[in-house]
Amino acid sequence: MKKEIQIGNSIISNTAPTYIIAEMSANHNMDYQRALDIIDAAADAGANAIKIQTYTADTITIDCDNEYFQITQGTLWDGTTLHKLYDTAYTPWEWQADLKKYTESKGMDFFSSPFDLTAVDFLEEMDVPAYKVASFEINDIPFIRKIARTGKPIIISTGIAYMADIELALRTCREEGNDNVILLKCTSAYPSPYEDMNLKMIPSMAETFDCITGLSDHSMGYAVDVAAVALGAKVIEKHLTLKRSDGGPDSGFSMEADEFKEMCEQIRIVEKAVGRVTYDLSKMQIAERDFSRSLFVVEDIKAGEPFTEQNVRSIRPGFGMHTKHYEEVLGKTAATDIKKGTPLDWKYIHLT
Repeated sequence: MKKEIQIGNSIISNTAPTYIIAEMSANHNMDYQRALDIIDAAADAGANAIKIQTYTADTITIDCDNEYFQITQGTLWDGTTLHKLYDTAYTPWEWQADLKKYTESKGMDFFSSPFDLTAVDFLEEMDVPAYKVASFEINDIPFIRKIARTGKPIIISTGIAYMADIELALRTCREEGNDNVILLKCTSAYPSPYEDMNLKMIPSMAETFDCITGLSDHSMGYAVDVAAVALGAKVIEKHLTLKRSDGGPDSGFSMEADEFKEMCEQIRIVEKAVGRVTYDLSKMQIAERDFSRSLFVVEDIKAGEPFTEQNVRSIRPGFGMHTKHYEEVLGKTAATDIKKGTPLDWKYIHLT
């Protein structure tokens, strides 16, 4: 597995902290100041990056209202056409350079999901540090090939992908000499039902495709994200808005600012708890061994008297002999007088 990928000033690896991406998407509601406020909220929450989307309605689809372009799949957006939806959801291209500059001034990385070849050219002029390939573009091979040729890290969501789709996308990147690929488990439902998340895919994809893996999450709350980190996700992507009640195409499955901050805090807690594989003990654990079991004299014993089940027991604390010697000690005699409460030691025992 590729051990380390750098995006901006951040290192993504199996040993680095989880890379947390705040997806702005359409939550700016066509208000530039609101976009800046979302960036501020992401920075305050502890996000590592802001991600936007770079398209227009005309670069992602065509203005057509026949049956092929109607949204009728039981989504939040049913009842409109693709072109009409994207015309209300896109991020104006004239904002994007300034949003990048503002994001970077807040200490976060800034990159985007392009949706066609012209968007890649546009983002290259901005010198973004990475690219995100959305789930529904994973089968656009010329598009992926162009992104791969930039040599920059590529984060690919797998929401609507079969295994063959993932294999082809990865092979395309590697054919272009770009192995800086991160795969995100994704469930392309908005919001995503918990029972469809299948987070066990995260470590499986890491092993199967020899990639760093993570989660692009559209479920409500942050329980899924925390669980994903516990299972090995090194990237978490989550939609961020200021308030869901403000509306917008993606508001219904986006996190509010305070929720996003709580998610970041909980992720950092679970990272500490996951830790590493080690059978060593911490200083505190070593100290706590004093309260473990050991062999103690529990009745006064005179010199020459035998050790019995009545006068020697395995009890707390742990200052006496190891309990593995219990049966070995029974029947032997005391070498000296021993008071109740004395930790048993070989020096008190006749060994012949």
